[in-house]
Amino acid sequence: MIDFNANVRPAEMERIVNFELANAFIAAQVAAIRAQVGDKKVLLALSGGVDSSVVAALLIKAIGKQLVCVHVNHGLMRKDESESVIKMFRDGLDANLIYVDATDRFLDLLAGVAEPERKRKIIGKEFIEVFADEARKLEDITYLAQGTIYPDILESIKAAEGKKAVKSHHNVGGLPEDLQFELVEPIKLLFKDEVRVVGEALGLPHSMVYRQPFPGPGLGVRCLGAITRDRLHALREADAILREEFDVCGLSEKVWQYFVVIPDIKSVGVRDESRYEGWPAIIRAVNTTDAMTATIEEIPYAVLHKITYRITHEVEGINRVLMDLTPKPIGTIEWE
Repeated sequence: MIDFNANVRPAEMERIVNFELANAFIAAQVAAIRAQVGDKKVLLALSGGVDSSVVAALLIKAIGKQLVCVHVNHGLMRKDESESVIKMFRDGLDANLIYVDATDRFLDLLAGVAEPERKRKIIGKEFIEVFADEARKLEDITYLAQGTIYPDILESIKAAEGKKAVKSHHNVGGLPEDLQFELVEPIKLLFKDEVRVVGEALGLPHSMVYRQPFPGPGLGVRCLGAITRDRLHALREADAILREEFDVCGLSEKVWQYFVVIPDIKSVGVRDESRYEGWPAIIRAVNTTDAMTATIEEIPYAVLHKITYRITHEVEGINRVLMDLTPKPIGTIEWE
């Protein structure tokens, strides 16, 4: 019998590729969650991404209203992201959902910080503190659920062994000493493709299960260098255009992850017959099954031309659109 509480995936664990295997996993996890939690309450940081959404669905199936979800808007979400999370979970799944707008709190702390790992750690630390502030307001919370998946564990194991991890993951860490909950991590031995199969088997909408992967630090690792509010706004708008156009041409169902990054550099352009300095918007579109390696998706030039036109004409501050053609390895999926 597989020990799903272990931090190392057993060699005999079969890859979850169909509903039969997914339903067997769900049944085992529902039983394990009920046995672990009993009649106690569980707290979950719900980002609205695939991982936390599947964890939420599993916990709702296992323990219902004993689950309390907290959605923290750190000001680094994609366009309309928090609104869609509220609609999907509070209205659609009848989840106990607490919404916290901490935009100013995060952006003030990040002002002037350019080093990628330091940004991640600031965002991770502050996320924990905001989450802890909300947790302290609640009563009788015994457990903390997390959407940790196996690639997160692998990176953490590297760090523990003294190897240089590619990046820190802010969902692998601890709360303050006065909030020492027992962890519930039902999908921590799964790769991303398996999480999606489990999500569909749980009955989650296809659009939710195949929601674009989004890092915990959000747009903070796509607004390269020190984050400014004007460049962050430009990034959010450019990313929304990319996603709209991928939906229109059917690429959203074909490409595993696609997004825009904007570096802290400017180049000279021309607008209205005048010199116009602006940032470049860099498109990244990759395919992968497990997020450990990734290949580049070939985007038709007609689509790229339309995206370029829209971004450079609709988004203030951007005067060039570039395409990142680097696979993983050597590049990571994210830039920071």
